[in-house]
Amino acid sequence: LKQSKMFTDSSPLKELMSHFSQAGEVVLIQVRPASRQPMQSVTETYAHIGKGLEGDRYKGTADSKRQVTLIQAEHLDAVASYLGKETIDPALTRRNIVVKGINLLALKDHRIQIGDAILEMTGLCQPCSRMEEHFGVGGYNAMRGHGGITAKVIQEGTIRVGDEVSKL
Repeated sequence: LKQSKMFTDSSPLKELMSHFSQAGEVVLIQVRPASRQPMQSVTETYAHIGKGLEGDRYKGTADSKRQVTLIQAEHLDAVASYLGKETIDPALTRRNIVVKGINLLALKDHRIQIGDAILEMTGLCQPCSRMEEHFGVGGYNAMRGHGGITAKVIQEGTIRVGDEVSKL
């Protein structure tokens, strides 16, 4: 059964899944101005419905599911460990927003408030072959399960480094 059919609105598990101990925080924002170009770090950006983040090469449509990509800072540590490194450069993951302090996967079925913008998780952000290029042999597998999420913009607004990340 699909999760949505397994739990009623009054289900104890559904109630538990709505609790978060704290809000997260945006620690890095990155945009890629063109395909295969390096990510550029910015302190703020504007999230546009159907287009993703200002300055990012992505120019989708309002119904596109991959307007913004997010990854957890905690997962960067895991990927580094799997690669036998102390740290990795977040730019090499090609994700737009790095957050800390909140489990992004737990935001499934919730809208996400980040600064003035509201996003909606649309799926997992699976690794691509570029991870082998960026991290070397095993880079793809190191990112599996730790690639973050994709989201679409529901409400436009400014997102800044230091903004709170919370469920609505």
